[in-house]
Amino acid sequence: MQLDVVIDRGSPVPLYHQLAEQLTEAIDDGRLQPGDPFENEIALAGRLGLSRPTVRRAIQEMVDQGLLVRRRGLGTTVANRKVHRRARLSSLYDDLEAEGREPRTEVVEIELRTDERAAAALDLDADTEMLSIVRVRSAGDQPLALMHNWLPPAHADISREDLQEQGLYALLRRRGVKPVVARQSIGARMPTAAERRSLGMRSGQPVITMTRMAFDASGAAIEFGDHAYRAEDYTIDLMLDER
Repeated sequence: MQLDVVIDRGSPVPLYHQLAEQLTEAIDDGRLQPGDPFENEIALAGRLGLSRPTVRRAIQEMVDQGLLVRRRGLGTTVANRKVHRRARLSSLYDDLEAEGREPRTEVVEIELRTDERAAAALDLDADTEMLSIVRVRSAGDQPLALMHNWLPPAHADISREDLQEQGLYALLRRRGVKPVVARQSIGARMPTAAERRSLGMRSGQPVITMTRMAFDASGAAIEFGDHAYRAEDYTIDLMLDER
């Protein structure tokens, strides 16, 4: 499939990155589907008036991100679908919906309890009872993440049914609470036994971890999250810009 690509040679953004970004958008919005053959490197370079090294670098960037797969004898194809999250303040539920996938939620736990680490993150006294929520988030029948969130006592009335029907940030926005800034840490490790069971993982497969403290416009902490994602189904995309 030939895609319309516009290269701005007057832009400070490198040509290879312009190409990679537009091809990535085509995967994100479904114009390119998993398993689709990718346009030949020579043909793509000739059609866009780019050098082969420029096109090769763009393709390699997408291979490195897990968007494309090179197979001997078969050429380059679009990889099986992952969740590609931009580094922005959004929920996994919102990202799956934006990709046209079917977010599903299994609520494993919802109860009031204390937790010193979460209380410190939410700037609460250590003995404060918070709403503890543990969910498995899936795309269709494929589990993607085991998510543990803590909310201040003001949100103790959030129900299991609410969480099964909507994403957490959508519920908070409906209550007039809008996260506008967050402090986020991303890492990787081997999963616990409970995480392996919940995510249907084989022994030896790693998880990507993310902890997040989100704040509203006044600077008040509104939620603390500690999540584990299947590494083979999840990537985080960063755009770095040196000013």
